[in-house]
This record gives sequence, structure tokens and C-alpha cells, in this order.
Amino acid sequence: MRRQAGTFGLAPRSATRLPYPGAVLGIQKGPHLESPGVDVLRRNNVNVSGDPEGRPAIFAHGFGCDQHMWRFVAPAFEADHRVVLFDHVGAGASDLASYDPERYGSLEGYAGDVLEICRELDLSDAIFVGHSVSAMIGVLAATREPGRISTLVLVGPSPRYIDADGYTGGFSQADIEELLDSMDSNFLGWSSTMAPVIMGNADRPELGAELTSSFCRTDPEIAAHFARVTFTSDNRADLAAVRVPTLVLQCSDDVIAPRAVGEYVHSQIPGSTLVQLAATGHCPNLSAPEETVDVIRAFV
Repeated sequence: MRRQAGTFGLAPRSATRLPYPGAVLGIQKGPHLESPGVDVLRRNNVNVSGDPEGRPAIFAHGFGCDQHMWRFVAPAFEADHRVVLFDHVGAGASDLASYDPERYGSLEGYAGDVLEICRELDLSDAIFVGHSVSAMIGVLAATREPGRISTLVLVGPSPRYIDADGYTGGFSQADIEELLDSMDSNFLGWSSTMAPVIMGNADRPELGAELTSSFCRTDPEIAAHFARVTFTSDNRADLAAVRVPTLVLQCSDDVIAPRAVGEYVHSQIPGSTLVQLAATGHCPNLSAPEETVDVIRAFV
């Protein structure tokens, strides 16, 4: 879906312009993929529940969110799975002191965290349920260590948000620059404007309010950096390397990951399954948890 010019702008914008977050945080390219000596479970606020002997099910949240966003979905798997919830560093109750702009300068750094959690908990043959940007984080982790993550459930995935020749990502380069510009200049204002749009379900304003609140709890500089990493990443070439069973969940009327993107992901991951949800918006884990649970259960 093409957005009209100005969709991501704020009017009026804040008169105070924050510098690009990379300058503030001293960001350099090239993530450190290992973090020796770090208490991984504390760093990522890892919480484990359910059947300790059951097949592991890892739930990973999207941008601006935390593990609380899975509260209507994850408990449905506790009876027969070892359920693992965590916060990406910089989100929720993660250890903000562990945030390293270099490590998290690409999605590989977040994938490294996922695999460290798997090693710390001695997880193997795990189901990884990744929402939004975490879908590609899961793709990267499963490609690196398929013995740890042997099934992927990708909820609203997008390997590239920017349109390219022969590829529809849903956004132009100008769209993304405007989005990032707005976040840099007035993050709280951007959050209150955009969260309800991302959530969809205008007839249920409480959902948009929850996502707004979640965005606003995130450190603005870390959020802006994570947004730049997310919206400028290109993981299309990584899809063909996936060798584990994969479910792609596509929402209806998703302004962040439109239908063409879900179909592309399905076409590029060998043997994947695509399910079109009745749920609208970008966050079916909140707006349609029962449908989300039923589809995942049927697959795994």
C-alpha cells in the first residue's frame, strides 16, 4: 500500500532537532556477535515457563515493544511447551547498560543474542515465533544454527521495507527518511501519531493506546537507532538460505508489511507455508490472539 506524502511527518514538528542517533551513540558498523562474561538471562530479561520437558517455543517481540506483547498468545503453549520470553536489549526490562551500538548496528547482533539465550538455556529443536522485525532476526538465527531453531513462525515479516526494482516493500526511500526524520526530531510525538496507524483496528482505540505507551517507554535514542537498522535492512538474500519449516502469517490491511511482502517471503523460503489472517493491522498478537494461536498450533 502506497502512503501519501506526509504520512510519517508531524505537523508541526518540534523546533528542537535531535542529531542522528548514530552520532549521539558513537555508532560504528559491524556487530560484536559474542558477549563473553555477560549474564545473558539478565541482559535480555529472559523468562521461562510451561513444561520444562516440552519442546521450546521462543517468542520475540517487534520494534518498540517488549515480551508483554505476547501475554495473550504465549500462555496458550505452556501446557506442552517450554515457553521462553525475552526483551531485546534496549527494550522492556532488558539491561540498558548492555546496549552496544556497534553490536546492534545490524540485525545480526540481535540474532546473536537469540542464539546466546538458546545456548544458556541449552535449547535445541526450538520453535521461534518472531513478530515484525524479529521475523528476520529469527531467519538469521535459524540459518546460523538450525539445530537450535528448527521451526520458524514469521508474523508480519518484511525482509526489506524500501521498494526496489521488481520488489515491493511498501515504502519509498523518501518515506523511510521521513519516518526516521520524524523520530529523530520528536520521538514522543511520532509515537502518538504512528502507533495507532501501525496497530490498525481504529474501532478499538485501546490497542493503539497500548502500542503508543509501549513506544513511549523505549529510550528515544535506542529506539531511533533500532528503527534505522530495521527500516534500512535488506535481508532478501537470507530467505533462500532457510532450511527449516516456516510459517508466514500475513495480516490484512497491514501498513508496515503489506500482502505483497508476505507473498514474497513465502516465495523465497523453500517449502514455507503462507496463511492470510483475518486479523487487520500489524499486531495480531494483540488484536487477534485466538486466531494467531490457532494458526500457530495447527502448524507446529
